[in-house]
Order: sequence, then structure tokens, then C-alpha cells
Amino acid sequence: MKLLKYGCIIVICFLSVVLSYAQQPSQYSLYMFNRMAVNPAYAGMEDLLSVTGVFRRQWVDLEGSPSSQHLNFHAPLPFINSGFGLSLENDALGFEKNLSVMGAYNYQMYLGAGTLAIGVGGGILQKTLDGSKLRTPDGDYTDGSVIDHRDNLLPIGSVLASTPVVEAGIYYKSQLVEVGVSMRNILEQPLAFSTVNILPTRTYFFTVTAHLEGRGALSLHPSLLLKSDVIQTQIDFSTVARYNDNIYLGASFRGYSGNTTDALAMIGGLQLSEKLRVMYSYDLTLSELRNVNSGSHEIMLNYSINNPFGKSRPPQIIHSPRFLD
Repeated sequence: MKLLKYGCIIVICFLSVVLSYAQQPSQYSLYMFNRMAVNPAYAGMEDLLSVTGVFRRQWVDLEGSPSSQHLNFHAPLPFINSGFGLSLENDALGFEKNLSVMGAYNYQMYLGAGTLAIGVGGGILQKTLDGSKLRTPDGDYTDGSVIDHRDNLLPIGSVLASTPVVEAGIYYKSQLVEVGVSMRNILEQPLAFSTVNILPTRTYFFTVTAHLEGRGALSLHPSLLLKSDVIQTQIDFSTVARYNDNIYLGASFRGYSGNTTDALAMIGGLQLSEKLRVMYSYDLTLSELRNVNSGSHEIMLNYSINNPFGKSRPPQIIHSPRFLD
């Protein structure tokens, strides 16, 4: 309860200015299986229609801890060398909820041994603040029936505001490596509430994944995710092994210093059929919050079908047995 109380006080101080900043984007441990959630340029890069749903519950047993749900689908448009996608995300943390609806489009071209995509995305972010969950040191909350924060900047009930969101990215994919760079909240348009403005922070993402073939049916896929708003930076280091094309086992470490160390995630999954894959991660908390929660859980379902919008793009080099005498 002390942690929650101090957390509320910090949030109150955070909102006690006319202009303040929104939280970082939602956090996911299975990012390497859901690149569309990080980079709009990834839309359609799998040459099939892909539908992905993710549910994450972070820091279980800690009151007001984050809970996130993400749903997206994307597909290629090979007849115009492009891809498109749509995504929906709901993120709840303490007294605030964030709902976003985004669309994405990219243009794809061959580059070397792989494909380069340049993409943009846009949509709406809606933030809801529930003032009834806030408590101030000098507030009046008699018998739970009275809510008076004694601070005119803080709401006593639910209030909401919306703002447009624009993002952009570049993604390169080949058989050996994948690299992506993206930027979210490019416009930094404020969420205008009646008493306070909240500014969504412009955030930068960098991802890189290598695909290493091992012996027999085993392959290794190390990856890295870097998130930064220039002021703060967080890095995920991950490695996933795939066996016989249907069993996944791996681990991920989040944080690169004593100040940013967050969690160690254990990752596992199964390719249940040609079209359906299920993944799960359990995060063991390494930060100071480890004594007040029992870890984080994340589950992902992915359903893929052959491209319904036309034939896939042909490879750069087509080997043919035909020849001229």
C-alpha cells in the first residue's frame, strides 16, 4: 500500500503542471513475433495475411499494474508492391487508460538479397483519466463517498481526450537478417483535458534480428529492441531457438544497466498448425518491484493464411531448367 500511495503522489506531481508527458508505449516481451506493433513498415512483409492478438498482465498482484491488449492484422498488396495493416490497442495503468486505433501502409522494393519497406501509419489515441482513483495528501475522502482532491487540476471523475497520432518507419528483411527503425508520435499533438494538457512523447524504436541455421532442425534467432525518447532508453536482448519448425524456446533480458534493469523473460511456444501459432512469456522481475509482485504474463496468438489479395511477389532470381541449344 505504501508503494501505491507514493506512486499516486508522484502521478499527482506529474500532473500538477499545465503541460506534461504521457507514458512510454506499451511494453511487450514477445515483440520479435509481433513486429507490426513496433514498426508500420512491417505491414505485409510476411507475404501472407497475418492476424495477431496479444494479452499482457504486468506485475501481477501489484495494485494498479499495467494491463495491455493488442490486436492487429496486415497483408501484402503485391500488385502495387505494397502492404497495409490495422491495429487496435488498449492499455490500462493505474488511473489512466489508453485506446489507440491505427492504420499502416508501406511501399516495398528489392534491395540486395532482401526487401526494403518504407511505411507510414496514422490514427487516433484516446486517453481516459479516472480521478476517483487518485488520492492526495490533503484531500477529503470521507467514508469513501466524498472525493475532494483540493487541487483544481485533478478530476474527481472520468475525463477523456483524443489526439491524432502519426508514425513512420523503415524495415529491411532478408533470409539472414531483419532491421527496422521507426518513430511514433511524430506530431506530438497534446491531449487537451479541461484542466491539463498531456503531451504524447515522440518515441524511437530500433530492432534487429538475425536468423542462424544450426544443425539438423535447430535454428537460432537472436534479436534486440531499443526504445528511446532521447531522455530515457531501454533495451531488450533476446534469443529464441526454433526446433523442427514448430517448437520455440528462448529468453529475453530487459535493461542494460543497474538503473534500467527490469526483467528476465522466459519464452516458449508451439506452431499448432500451418496457420496457428501460440506463444507465451513469463517475466521474472529484477527491479526493486520484485518484492511486491509475482511477475508478468504475456500470451500471443497468431493466425496466418495465404495472401487473399493476389499472388505474392516473385523472388529476385528465378532458377529455370529451360535453356537454349
